Amino acid sequence: MQALLDEIRGLIHRHARSDLRTPIDGLMLSVVDDEEPDYSLTEPLFVMLAKGGKRLLLGDQVHEYRAGQFLVVTTDLPVTGHFFDTPALGLGLVLKPAVIAPLLLELPFAASVRTPAIATGEAGFDLLDPIARLLRLLDRPADARVLAPMIEREILWRLLTSPHGDMIRQIGLADSALTHVNRAIRWIRDNYAQPMRVEDLARLAAMSSSAFHRHFRSVTTMSPVQFQKRIRLQEARTLLVSRPDDVAGVGHRVGYESPSQFTREYRRMFGVPPSQDAVRLRARTLP
Repeated sequence: MQALLDEIRGLIHRHARSDLRTPIDGLMLSVVDDEEPDYSLTEPLFVMLAKGGKRLLLGDQVHEYRAGQFLVVTTDLPVTGHFFDTPALGLGLVLKPAVIAPLLLELPFAASVRTPAIATGEAGFDLLDPIARLLRLLDRPADARVLAPMIEREILWRLLTSPHGDMIRQIGLADSALTHVNRAIRWIRDNYAQPMRVEDLARLAAMSSSAFHRHFRSVTTMSPVQFQKRIRLQEARTLLVSRPDDVAGVGHRVGYESPSQFTREYRRMFGVPPSQDAVRLRARTLP
């Protein structure tokens, strides 16, 4: 297994680009030297580290994984990430419902109703082997068109039949609780600056208000209001890079009517007021 992990490290280092993309659809590679906290909105992903480590904060939960371990995320979540033991080498594989759904027909058991949306685990030989074969295809583009989808299915099958299988199965099920909650999550993500009524989100998810609250918190570890607030503040932080002198305008653009409330909640989340953070962010992005 160590030889496989060493090979994976070498392949990631050779093929990783600044935009994370690769010629294989859904496969991303990264080399990270920065240990600054990163605030982002995830997508459904399988992520494995080949070197280094990362801590991920979701609400009040901390998930940590290191070389030879993986992270599974099954929906869009506002998270705080922090790499350590850098440089870190990692790969990500987008978890596509259209690829997962046909595999569910081959499983001898059904998915459970409630599962978390994020978890970590150990990458054994059954995962490392197809991962290495998938990465080797980056050196053989003529083979990748035919073989990459087959190896992707193999990786997904290993995940579906692992202790984390219930999480992955929820992605492929059209009527799963995760699918219903995802409708509300996507609405919040796309309309984060708009006023939000939880009753409307529950109707969108085809659930009663009480069931929606229960399932939403089970998936995201947050209430819908807390979820919206995190997305607003993370989007504000991104906007401040290009608009460092317009703190009040940025706050209004992401949905805050009160500049003082925006400043207060921004400082609570990021540790510094937006005006001070804007200067720091701007300095980091300038050459």
